[in-house]
Amino acid sequence: MSSLTDAPEAPVTHRKIPDRLDNPLRSALLSWETLLLLVAVVIFIVNSFASPYFLNAWSLSDLTFNFTEKALIALAMALLIIAGEIDLSVASIIALASTLMGLAVQSGADTPTLLAIGIGTGLVCGAFNGALVTGLKLPSIVVTIGTMSLFRGLSFIILGDGVFKGYPKDFGFFGQGYVFWVISFELALFLVAALIYWFVLHRTNFGRRIFAIGNNETAARFSGVRVARVKFVLFCLTGLMSGIAAVLLTSRLGSTRPAIAQGWELEAITMVVLGGVSILGGAGSIVGVVIAAFIMGLVTFGLGLLNVPGIVMSIFIGLLLIVVIALPIVYRMARK
Repeated sequence: MSSLTDAPEAPVTHRKIPDRLDNPLRSALLSWETLLLLVAVVIFIVNSFASPYFLNAWSLSDLTFNFTEKALIALAMALLIIAGEIDLSVASIIALASTLMGLAVQSGADTPTLLAIGIGTGLVCGAFNGALVTGLKLPSIVVTIGTMSLFRGLSFIILGDGVFKGYPKDFGFFGQGYVFWVISFELALFLVAALIYWFVLHRTNFGRRIFAIGNNETAARFSGVRVARVKFVLFCLTGLMSGIAAVLLTSRLGSTRPAIAQGWELEAITMVVLGGVSILGGAGSIVGVVIAAFIMGLVTFGLGLLNVPGIVMSIFIGLLLIVVIALPIVYRMARK
C-alpha cells in the first residue's frame, strides 16, 4: 500500500503573468500624442502643396519663430494647469518686462543688465501671482485677470503710445541668432527647456506631486504634499518663462510697444489643451504640448503664406480651443 508521500508529483505548469494589463504598443498607437503627430504630418503635407515656398530650409526655420516664444510659456503653463491652476497674465508680464528693458536701454543699460531685468521682472510678477493665490487663497483665474490688467496698465503708463528702441547690437542674438545652420537660438532653447520640463514632470517626485494636487488637492495635502509651496513654485516658473519669452520677443523685434504680445495667453493655453492636458487638472504630458506647439506653428505659418489676415487666425485659434475643450465632454455624453 503506497502512502500519499509516495504519489508522483503533478507536473508544474508555468503560466505567463503579464507585468501590466494593457499593451504598451497598443496604448502608444492609440494615444493622443500619436493622433497629434498624424495631424502634424497631414498639415505639413497640405502646406507643402499650398505654397511653393514652404519646403525650403530657411522657410521652415522661419516657421519656428511663430511658436517658440509662446511654447516656452506653454511648458510652464502645462504644469500649472495640471496642478489645477491657470495664469492669464503671461502676455501682460511680457509687456511689462519688455517695457522695463526698454526703459533701461534709455539709461544706457548693457545686454547682461537687460537679461537680468527681463527675466527678473517675469520672476517677480510670477511670485506676486503665486503669493496672492497661495497666501490669500484667492482663485487663480480671478487673480491673474486682475494682474493681466495691472501689468499691461503699468506698461501703458510708462510708455504711453510711444516706442522704445536702440537695443544693443549683441542683444539681437537671442531673438535673431542661429546656433547651427538654420537652427535658431530660440528653437534650441525651446528644445532644451522641453527636455527639462519633461524630466521634471514625468521623472521626479516634484512632478508626481503636481499630478497628485491636480487629481485631488485635499488627498495630496493629507499625504504630506506641501500644496501651497508647489503651487507657488509653479507660478514663479510661469513668470520666469514669460520673462524669458519677453527677452526673446524684444530681441527679435528690436523695439518695445505696450501692446506687445497681446493675446498670447490664448495661444499658450490652446497649445497646452491641444497637447492633451486636462483643463480640469490631473492629467497631461509635455510630449503632447511640444507636438501641439509645432501644429500651431505649422497652421499659422501656412495661413500666413496664403496671406490669410491675422484676425482670421485669431478666430481659428479661438474655435480650436473651444473644440478641443468640448470634444472630450461631447464624447463622454455620447457614450452614456
